[in-house]
Amino acid sequence: MFNDRQDAGRVLASILAPYTMQDVVVLALPRGGIPVGREIATALRAPLEALVVRKLGVPGHEEYAMGAIASGGQVVIDENIVRMMGITPEQLEDVATHERLELARREHAYRNHCRTEIEGKTVILVDDGIATGATLRVALLAIRKRAPARVIAAVPVAPRSAFGRFDSLVDDFVVASSPTRFLAVGDAYQDFHQVSDEEVRALLSLPIAK
Repeated sequence: MFNDRQDAGRVLASILAPYTMQDVVVLALPRGGIPVGREIATALRAPLEALVVRKLGVPGHEEYAMGAIASGGQVVIDENIVRMMGITPEQLEDVATHERLELARREHAYRNHCRTEIEGKTVILVDDGIATGATLRVALLAIRKRAPARVIAAVPVAPRSAFGRFDSLVDDFVVASSPTRFLAVGDAYQDFHQVSDEEVRALLSLPIAK
């Protein structure tokens, strides 16, 4: 169990240490992935940027993702979940419209942090954990459109079922902890408080150590 997201970030940073000498950009998913990514970016002396992604939650069970959207218009829908849960096209569009508004709000909130060029660079995509993997997948698809040299996905905790799921989108998949009995990402943390926009902006504003 990690003390908090910063602790998890330091653990991941130690695993990712071999990338220190490469031309690395750390992209983190707000809000929970930003504290994790800050620790990694600091250790690797790499720029940190937010990549805004919004989960499309099943109506009435919002924590259960039926898809996700990312900056730039990338959309991923899990057709199996949509079919299994009996989601209508109208319900799906209602959820997507709401989440597009929140995505735009967050992009505006973090707008002072310039978009880093990632073409030809090693990108480390960070979140605070994986549940369904929908948000990570749509983020990876968005990143691949920007022609990086390599893409590394790094998370503190993920279910064992996640391994191999992203092979076509990543060059390496780094997970610090994969418990045998996985119920929720928050179970891996003693402190799993909701990260605020103010905390995200503060962490993104920290200078890169040289």
